[in-house]
Amino acid sequence: MEIVKDPGNDHEAILTHMVETYEVLLFRTCYMYLRDRDLAEDAVQETFLKAYRALHTFRGDCSEKTWLMRIAVNVCRDMGRSRWMRFVDRRVSLDLLPEPSQEYNGYNSLDLASAIMQLPVKLKEAVLLYFYHDMSMREISDALGVSASVVSKRIKQACARLETILGRGYLHG
Repeated sequence: MEIVKDPGNDHEAILTHMVETYEVLLFRTCYMYLRDRDLAEDAVQETFLKAYRALHTFRGDCSEKTWLMRIAVNVCRDMGRSRWMRFVDRRVSLDLLPEPSQEYNGYNSLDLASAIMQLPVKLKEAVLLYFYHDMSMREISDALGVSASVVSKRIKQACARLETILGRGYLHG
């Protein structure tokens, strides 16, 4: 996004733009990753704080969205590794799960979200960005810091596991 790359922009305006544009998307990812509304809100705030502090380092090699997703995924990973997380009840009520960013024909979004939450972390990361943010393989690659071929492999593995969990063959598209 041009607003971040323009050196004449003040940081507060850039942060306001990013929050207005990406807050819901980041919350959706953090919530699915951490399985807790309060932790997800904290992760989103931490993501924006880290982005604000690092605005001067953003080179524009990837999109603003991809850059923020990478920060959010890293924040969630850090929170997930903390000792405190071992003692948190992370069960999530299905009615509290966020909706995917786009409509998918042939399946219930709550069933899909529940199945995604059962995936191993590396598969879950890739499939969340794919299904919930409609990101390309290249964007997901940039956000996760892995090659596009690794992303493709993870999405294929995740789809195979999701098909087993859900019992249908509608995930490949």
